[in-house]
Amino acid sequence: MSSAQNAGHNALLAALPSHDYKRVLRHLKLVSLSFGEILYEPGRPMGRVYFPVTGLISLLTLVDDHLALEVGMIGREGMLGIPLVFGARRSPVRALVQGAGIALAMPTAVFLRELNRSPLLRDGLLGFAHDLMRQFGQSAACNRFHPVTARLARWLLMTRDRVGTSEFRLTHEFLADMLGVRRSSVTQAASGLQRGKVIDYSRGRIRILKTRELETRACSCYEAMRKVYR
Repeated sequence: MSSAQNAGHNALLAALPSHDYKRVLRHLKLVSLSFGEILYEPGRPMGRVYFPVTGLISLLTLVDDHLALEVGMIGREGMLGIPLVFGARRSPVRALVQGAGIALAMPTAVFLRELNRSPLLRDGLLGFAHDLMRQFGQSAACNRFHPVTARLARWLLMTRDRVGTSEFRLTHEFLADMLGVRRSSVTQAASGLQRGKVIDYSRGRIRILKTRELETRACSCYEAMRKVYR
Protein backbone atom coordinates (compact mmCIF):
# COMPACT_ATOMS: atom_id res chain seq x y z
CA MET A 1 0.00 0.00 0.00
CA SER A 2 2.85 2.40 0.68
CA SER A 3 3.99 2.13 -2.92
CA ALA A 4 0.47 2.96 -4.12
CA GLN A 5 0.37 5.96 -1.79
CA ASN A 6 3.57 7.32 -3.31
CA ALA A 7 2.77 6.42 -6.92
CA GLY A 8 1.55 9.77 -8.15
CA HIS A 9 -1.55 11.25 -9.65
CA ASN A 10 -4.57 9.76 -11.40
CA ALA A 11 -7.31 12.34 -11.95
CA LEU A 12 -10.27 10.04 -11.26
CA LEU A 13 -8.83 8.86 -7.95
CA ALA A 14 -7.63 12.32 -6.94
CA ALA A 15 -11.17 13.68 -7.36
CA LEU A 16 -12.55 11.36 -4.68
CA PRO A 17 -13.25 12.65 -1.15
CA SER A 18 -10.49 11.82 1.29
CA HIS A 19 -12.33 8.99 3.07
CA ASP A 20 -13.29 7.28 -0.21
CA TYR A 21 -9.79 7.74 -1.63
CA LYS A 22 -8.11 6.20 1.40
CA ARG A 23 -10.44 3.20 1.38
CA VAL A 24 -9.96 2.57 -2.35
CA LEU A 25 -6.21 3.04 -2.06
CA ARG A 26 -5.94 0.07 0.29
CA HIS A 27 -6.96 -2.22 -2.56
CA LEU A 28 -4.74 -0.74 -5.27
CA LYS A 29 -1.44 -2.24 -6.33
CA LEU A 30 1.28 -0.37 -8.16
CA VAL A 31 2.11 -2.13 -11.46
CA SER A 32 4.47 -1.44 -14.34
CA LEU A 33 3.12 -0.99 -17.85
CA SER A 34 5.55 -2.20 -20.53
CA PHE A 35 5.51 -0.85 -24.08
CA GLY A 36 3.52 -3.22 -26.32
CA GLU A 37 1.99 -5.13 -23.39
CA ILE A 38 -1.57 -6.33 -23.99
CA LEU A 39 -3.83 -5.82 -20.96
CA TYR A 40 -7.18 -6.86 -22.47
CA GLU A 41 -8.25 -8.89 -25.47
CA PRO A 42 -11.70 -8.69 -27.13
CA GLY A 43 -14.16 -11.17 -25.66
CA ARG A 44 -11.91 -12.03 -22.72
CA PRO A 45 -12.76 -11.33 -19.05
CA MET A 46 -11.35 -8.13 -17.55
CA GLY A 47 -9.52 -9.49 -14.53
CA ARG A 48 -8.26 -6.13 -13.29
CA VAL A 49 -8.95 -2.45 -13.75
CA TYR A 50 -6.10 0.01 -14.27
CA PHE A 51 -5.80 3.67 -13.26
CA PRO A 52 -2.80 4.94 -15.28
CA VAL A 53 -0.43 7.33 -13.53
CA THR A 54 2.31 7.80 -16.10
CA GLY A 55 1.51 5.17 -18.71
CA LEU A 56 -0.69 5.40 -21.79
CA ILE A 57 -3.08 2.72 -23.06
CA SER A 58 -4.50 2.45 -26.57
CA LEU A 59 -7.91 0.91 -27.20
CA LEU A 60 -7.96 -1.03 -30.47
CA THR A 61 -10.83 -2.53 -32.40
CA LEU A 62 -9.92 -5.63 -34.41
CA VAL A 63 -11.10 -6.57 -37.91
CA ASP A 64 -10.68 -10.10 -39.29
CA ASP A 65 -8.80 -10.99 -36.08
CA HIS A 66 -5.55 -9.37 -37.21
CA LEU A 67 -6.17 -5.81 -38.45
CA ALA A 68 -6.24 -3.23 -35.65
CA LEU A 69 -7.40 0.38 -35.50
CA GLU A 70 -7.11 2.69 -32.52
CA VAL A 71 -10.45 4.10 -31.38
CA GLY A 72 -9.36 5.70 -28.12
CA MET A 73 -6.57 6.23 -25.61
CA ILE A 74 -6.51 6.36 -21.82
CA GLY A 75 -3.95 8.14 -19.69
CA ARG A 76 -3.84 9.56 -16.19
CA GLU A 77 -7.25 11.17 -16.73
CA GLY A 78 -9.12 7.87 -16.70
CA MET A 79 -9.42 4.15 -16.05
CA LEU A 80 -9.16 1.01 -18.14
CA GLY A 81 -12.17 -1.23 -17.46
CA ILE A 82 -15.09 1.15 -18.01
CA PRO A 83 -17.44 -1.56 -19.43
CA LEU A 84 -17.58 -3.02 -15.90
CA VAL A 85 -19.47 0.07 -14.75
CA PHE A 86 -22.28 -0.94 -17.11
CA GLY A 87 -22.37 -4.58 -16.09
CA ALA A 88 -20.16 -6.04 -18.85
CA ARG A 89 -17.46 -8.48 -17.76
CA ARG A 90 -15.66 -9.01 -21.09
CA SER A 91 -13.63 -6.46 -22.98
CA PRO A 92 -14.97 -5.21 -26.33
CA VAL A 93 -11.49 -4.04 -27.42
CA ARG A 94 -7.81 -4.86 -27.23
CA ALA A 95 -6.04 -2.70 -24.65
CA LEU A 96 -2.41 -2.17 -25.60
CA VAL A 97 0.23 -0.24 -23.65
CA GLN A 98 1.34 2.52 -25.96
CA GLY A 99 3.44 4.42 -23.45
CA ALA A 100 5.41 2.61 -20.76
CA GLY A 101 4.84 3.79 -17.21
CA ILE A 102 3.01 2.86 -14.06
CA ALA A 103 -0.61 2.34 -13.09
CA LEU A 104 -2.66 1.49 -10.03
CA ALA A 105 -4.46 -1.83 -10.49
CA MET A 106 -7.31 -3.50 -8.64
CA PRO A 107 -9.00 -6.92 -9.06
CA THR A 108 -12.36 -6.70 -10.80
CA ALA A 109 -14.30 -8.20 -7.90
CA VAL A 110 -12.88 -5.65 -5.47
CA PHE A 111 -13.52 -2.81 -7.91
CA LEU A 112 -17.19 -3.75 -8.28
CA ARG A 113 -17.56 -3.80 -4.51
CA GLU A 114 -15.98 -0.36 -4.18
CA LEU A 115 -18.12 0.92 -7.05
CA ASN A 116 -21.24 0.01 -5.08
CA ARG A 117 -19.89 1.63 -1.91
CA SER A 118 -18.93 4.96 -3.45
CA PRO A 119 -21.54 6.94 -5.45
CA LEU A 120 -18.90 9.59 -6.16
CA LEU A 121 -16.56 7.01 -7.69
CA ARG A 122 -19.42 5.80 -9.87
CA ASP A 123 -20.30 9.37 -10.89
CA GLY A 124 -16.69 10.10 -11.84
CA LEU A 125 -16.45 6.94 -13.93
CA LEU A 126 -19.74 7.64 -15.68
CA GLY A 127 -18.43 11.08 -16.60
CA PHE A 128 -15.24 9.57 -17.95
CA ALA A 129 -17.26 6.97 -19.89
CA HIS A 130 -19.17 9.80 -21.56
CA ASP A 131 -15.91 11.50 -22.54
CA LEU A 132 -14.54 8.20 -23.84
CA MET A 133 -17.59 7.68 -26.06
CA ARG A 134 -17.09 11.16 -27.49
CA GLN A 135 -13.48 10.24 -28.20
CA PHE A 136 -14.60 7.05 -29.99
CA GLY A 137 -16.96 8.99 -32.22
CA GLN A 138 -14.41 11.69 -33.03
CA SER A 139 -11.76 9.08 -33.85
CA ALA A 140 -14.11 7.26 -36.22
CA ALA A 141 -14.89 10.48 -38.09
CA CYS A 142 -11.23 11.51 -38.16
CA ASN A 143 -10.09 8.17 -39.60
CA ARG A 144 -12.74 8.42 -42.32
CA PHE A 145 -12.38 12.02 -43.47
CA HIS A 146 -8.94 13.46 -42.66
CA PRO A 147 -5.60 12.95 -44.46
CA VAL A 148 -2.82 10.89 -42.90
CA THR A 149 -0.49 13.78 -42.04
CA ALA A 150 -3.22 15.67 -40.18
CA ARG A 151 -4.21 12.51 -38.31
CA LEU A 152 -0.60 11.77 -37.44
CA ALA A 153 -0.12 15.29 -36.05
CA ARG A 154 -3.32 14.95 -34.02
CA TRP A 155 -2.24 11.57 -32.67
CA LEU A 156 1.23 12.79 -31.66
CA LEU A 157 -0.25 15.77 -29.82
CA MET A 158 -2.82 13.64 -28.00
CA THR A 159 -0.05 11.28 -26.91
CA ARG A 160 2.11 14.20 -25.75
CA ASP A 161 -0.79 15.57 -23.67
CA ARG A 162 -1.24 12.29 -21.83
CA VAL A 163 2.34 11.18 -21.22
CA GLY A 164 3.46 14.69 -20.25
CA THR A 165 6.56 14.66 -22.43
CA SER A 166 7.41 15.58 -26.02
CA GLU A 167 9.52 12.47 -26.59
CA PHE A 168 8.23 8.92 -26.69
CA ARG A 169 8.96 5.52 -28.15
CA LEU A 170 7.22 4.73 -31.42
CA THR A 171 7.72 2.68 -34.58
CA HIS A 172 6.21 3.18 -38.02
CA GLU A 173 4.59 -0.26 -37.77
CA PHE A 174 2.94 0.70 -34.50
CA LEU A 175 1.76 4.04 -35.90
CA ALA A 176 0.33 2.34 -38.97
CA ASP A 177 -1.80 0.14 -36.71
CA MET A 178 -2.92 3.12 -34.64
CA LEU A 179 -4.00 5.10 -37.69
CA GLY A 180 -5.28 2.19 -39.77
CA VAL A 181 -3.06 2.92 -42.78
CA ARG A 182 -0.16 1.29 -44.61
CA ARG A 183 3.33 1.64 -43.16
CA SER A 184 4.44 3.47 -46.29
CA SER A 185 1.78 6.15 -45.70
CA VAL A 186 3.00 6.72 -42.14
CA THR A 187 6.61 6.87 -43.33
CA GLN A 188 5.72 9.49 -45.92
CA ALA A 189 3.76 11.61 -43.43
CA ALA A 190 6.43 11.37 -40.71
CA SER A 191 9.19 12.17 -43.22
CA GLY A 192 7.36 15.34 -44.24
CA LEU A 193 7.11 16.47 -40.62
CA GLN A 194 10.77 15.65 -40.08
CA ARG A 195 11.88 17.58 -43.18
CA GLY A 196 9.99 20.58 -41.81
CA LYS A 197 11.83 20.09 -38.49
CA VAL A 198 8.50 19.75 -36.70
CA ILE A 199 9.50 16.38 -35.28
CA ASP A 200 12.66 14.32 -35.00
CA TYR A 201 12.41 10.59 -35.59
CA SER A 202 15.32 8.27 -34.88
CA ARG A 203 15.73 4.66 -33.75
CA GLY A 204 12.11 4.11 -32.86
CA ARG A 205 11.69 7.33 -30.89
CA ILE A 206 9.82 10.49 -31.87
CA ARG A 207 10.51 13.92 -30.40
CA ILE A 208 8.21 16.88 -31.01
CA LEU A 209 10.35 19.91 -31.81
CA LYS A 210 7.73 22.53 -32.69
CA THR A 211 4.49 22.06 -30.81
CA ARG A 212 2.68 25.06 -32.28
CA GLU A 213 3.67 24.11 -35.82
CA LEU A 214 2.42 20.57 -35.20
CA GLU A 215 -0.88 21.99 -33.93
CA THR A 216 -1.34 23.92 -37.19
CA ARG A 217 -0.83 20.70 -39.15
CA ALA A 218 -3.23 18.67 -37.01
CA CYS A 219 -6.85 18.27 -38.05
CA SER A 220 -9.68 19.96 -36.14
CA CYS A 221 -10.26 16.72 -34.23
CA TYR A 222 -7.28 17.48 -32.01
CA GLU A 223 -8.85 20.62 -30.60
CA ALA A 224 -12.20 18.85 -30.20
CA MET A 225 -10.58 15.96 -28.31
CA ARG A 226 -8.41 18.30 -26.24
CA LYS A 227 -11.53 20.01 -24.93
CA VAL A 228 -12.91 16.63 -23.89
CA TYR A 229 -9.61 15.67 -22.25
CA ARG A 230 -9.49 18.91 -20.26
